[in-house]
Amino acid sequence: MEKLELRVPPPAAAILVAVAMWLAAYAFDALAFALPWRRAITIVLVALGIAISAAGTLSFVRARTTVNPTRPEAASSLVATGIFRFTRNPMYLGLFLVLAAWAAHLANAAALPGPLLFAIYVTRFQILPEERVLAKKFGPDFDAYKRRTRRWI
Repeated sequence: MEKLELRVPPPAAAILVAVAMWLAAYAFDALAFALPWRRAITIVLVALGIAISAAGTLSFVRARTTVNPTRPEAASSLVATGIFRFTRNPMYLGLFLVLAAWAAHLANAAALPGPLLFAIYVTRFQILPEERVLAKKFGPDFDAYKRRTRRWI
Protein backbone atom coordinates (compact mmCIF):
# COMPACT_ATOMS: atom_id res chain seq x y z
CA MET A 1 0.00 0.00 0.00
CA GLU A 2 2.87 2.38 0.69
CA LYS A 3 3.76 2.21 -3.01
CA LEU A 4 0.68 4.33 -3.74
CA GLU A 5 1.72 7.10 -1.35
CA LEU A 6 2.37 10.38 -3.16
CA ARG A 7 2.22 8.59 -6.54
CA VAL A 8 -1.13 9.59 -8.04
CA PRO A 9 -1.60 13.37 -8.14
CA PRO A 10 -4.94 14.24 -6.49
CA PRO A 11 -6.34 15.89 -9.66
CA ALA A 12 -5.72 12.60 -11.52
CA ALA A 13 -7.38 10.68 -8.67
CA ALA A 14 -10.35 13.06 -8.86
CA ILE A 15 -10.69 12.46 -12.61
CA LEU A 16 -10.61 8.70 -12.07
CA VAL A 17 -13.28 8.98 -9.37
CA ALA A 18 -15.40 11.23 -11.61
CA VAL A 19 -15.25 8.67 -14.41
CA ALA A 20 -16.13 5.88 -11.97
CA MET A 21 -19.07 7.94 -10.72
CA TRP A 22 -20.33 8.42 -14.27
CA LEU A 23 -19.92 4.72 -15.07
CA ALA A 24 -21.76 3.76 -11.86
CA ALA A 25 -24.61 6.16 -12.65
CA TYR A 26 -24.82 4.76 -16.19
CA ALA A 27 -24.71 1.13 -15.01
CA PHE A 28 -27.31 1.70 -12.29
CA ASP A 29 -29.64 4.13 -14.02
CA ALA A 30 -32.54 2.80 -11.92
CA LEU A 31 -30.90 4.57 -8.94
CA ALA A 32 -31.41 8.00 -10.49
CA PHE A 33 -33.42 10.46 -8.43
CA ALA A 34 -34.97 13.86 -8.86
CA LEU A 35 -32.91 16.63 -7.33
CA PRO A 36 -34.65 20.00 -7.08
CA TRP A 37 -32.35 22.88 -7.93
CA ARG A 38 -29.83 20.43 -9.38
CA ARG A 39 -28.30 22.94 -11.79
CA ALA A 40 -27.94 25.63 -9.11
CA ILE A 41 -26.43 23.20 -6.61
CA THR A 42 -23.95 21.99 -9.22
CA ILE A 43 -22.92 25.52 -10.21
CA VAL A 44 -22.50 26.68 -6.61
CA LEU A 45 -20.42 23.64 -5.63
CA VAL A 46 -18.19 23.89 -8.72
CA ALA A 47 -17.64 27.61 -8.19
CA LEU A 48 -16.86 27.10 -4.51
CA GLY A 49 -14.51 24.21 -5.26
CA ILE A 50 -12.62 26.14 -7.93
CA ALA A 51 -12.37 29.25 -5.74
CA ILE A 52 -11.03 27.30 -2.74
CA SER A 53 -8.51 25.38 -4.87
CA ALA A 54 -7.39 28.54 -6.63
CA ALA A 55 -6.95 30.35 -3.31
CA GLY A 56 -4.71 27.53 -2.08
CA THR A 57 -2.66 27.46 -5.26
CA LEU A 58 -2.28 31.24 -5.23
CA SER A 59 -1.09 31.12 -1.60
CA PHE A 60 1.60 28.59 -2.56
CA VAL A 61 2.67 30.67 -5.56
CA ARG A 62 2.88 33.83 -3.43
CA ALA A 63 4.99 31.95 -0.86
CA ARG A 64 7.20 30.66 -3.70
CA THR A 65 6.83 27.06 -2.59
CA THR A 66 6.00 23.97 -4.60
CA VAL A 67 2.50 23.19 -5.74
CA ASN A 68 3.54 19.68 -6.81
CA PRO A 69 1.63 17.24 -4.56
CA THR A 70 3.99 14.36 -5.31
CA ARG A 71 7.03 16.21 -3.90
CA PRO A 72 6.16 17.62 -0.46
CA GLU A 73 9.86 17.49 0.49
CA ALA A 74 10.40 20.32 -2.01
CA ALA A 75 8.31 22.70 0.13
CA SER A 76 10.36 25.78 0.90
CA SER A 77 7.97 27.25 3.45
CA LEU A 78 5.01 26.38 5.62
CA VAL A 79 1.99 28.30 4.33
CA ALA A 80 -0.48 29.01 7.14
CA THR A 81 -2.07 32.24 5.92
CA GLY A 82 -4.97 33.04 3.62
CA ILE A 83 -7.23 30.05 2.95
CA PHE A 84 -4.73 27.90 4.89
CA ARG A 85 -6.01 29.49 8.11
CA PHE A 86 -9.25 27.57 7.62
CA THR A 87 -8.16 24.29 6.03
CA ARG A 88 -4.80 22.57 5.71
CA ASN A 89 -5.80 21.14 2.33
CA PRO A 90 -7.74 23.67 0.26
CA MET A 91 -6.81 22.17 -3.10
CA TYR A 92 -8.08 18.74 -2.05
CA LEU A 93 -11.17 20.28 -0.47
CA GLY A 94 -11.82 22.07 -3.76
CA LEU A 95 -11.55 18.81 -5.69
CA PHE A 96 -13.92 17.17 -3.20
CA LEU A 97 -16.47 19.96 -3.78
CA VAL A 98 -16.19 19.60 -7.56
CA LEU A 99 -16.82 15.86 -7.18
CA ALA A 100 -19.81 16.64 -4.95
CA ALA A 101 -21.08 18.91 -7.74
CA TRP A 102 -20.62 16.07 -10.21
CA ALA A 103 -22.60 13.77 -7.90
CA ALA A 104 -25.38 16.37 -7.74
CA HIS A 105 -25.34 16.73 -11.52
CA LEU A 106 -25.54 12.95 -12.01
CA ALA A 107 -28.38 12.72 -9.44
CA ASN A 108 -27.85 9.00 -9.02
CA ALA A 109 -27.39 7.12 -5.74
CA ALA A 110 -24.60 5.00 -7.27
CA ALA A 111 -22.50 8.16 -7.77
CA LEU A 112 -22.94 9.54 -4.25
CA PRO A 113 -20.06 7.61 -2.60
CA GLY A 114 -17.56 9.09 -5.08
CA PRO A 115 -16.58 12.25 -3.19
CA LEU A 116 -16.27 10.32 0.08
CA LEU A 117 -14.09 7.65 -1.55
CA PHE A 118 -11.89 10.42 -2.98
CA ALA A 119 -11.54 11.98 0.48
CA ILE A 120 -10.60 8.63 2.01
CA TYR A 121 -8.07 7.89 -0.73
CA VAL A 122 -6.48 11.34 -0.64
CA THR A 123 -6.30 11.33 3.15
CA ARG A 124 -4.55 7.96 3.25
CA PHE A 125 -2.25 8.18 0.22
CA GLN A 126 -1.60 11.92 -0.06
CA ILE A 127 -2.36 13.93 3.07
CA LEU A 128 -0.93 11.60 5.73
CA PRO A 129 2.36 11.10 3.82
CA GLU A 130 2.56 14.88 3.17
CA GLU A 131 2.01 15.57 6.86
CA ARG A 132 4.83 13.20 7.82
CA VAL A 133 7.21 15.06 5.50
CA LEU A 134 6.06 18.50 6.68
CA ALA A 135 6.34 17.49 10.35
CA LYS A 136 9.90 16.37 9.76
CA LYS A 137 10.76 19.49 7.74
CA PHE A 138 9.01 22.19 9.81
CA GLY A 139 8.87 20.52 13.25
CA PRO A 140 7.13 22.51 16.00
CA ASP A 141 5.79 25.10 13.54
CA PHE A 142 3.88 22.39 11.67
CA ASP A 143 2.69 20.81 14.92
CA ALA A 144 1.30 24.17 16.07
CA TYR A 145 -0.36 24.68 12.68
CA LYS A 146 -1.98 21.23 12.88
CA ARG A 147 -3.38 22.03 16.32
CA ARG A 148 -5.07 25.25 15.19
CA THR A 149 -6.21 24.30 11.65
CA ARG A 150 -8.41 21.39 10.61
CA ARG A 151 -7.33 18.95 7.93
CA TRP A 152 -10.41 19.42 5.73
CA ILE A 153 -12.77 22.04 7.18
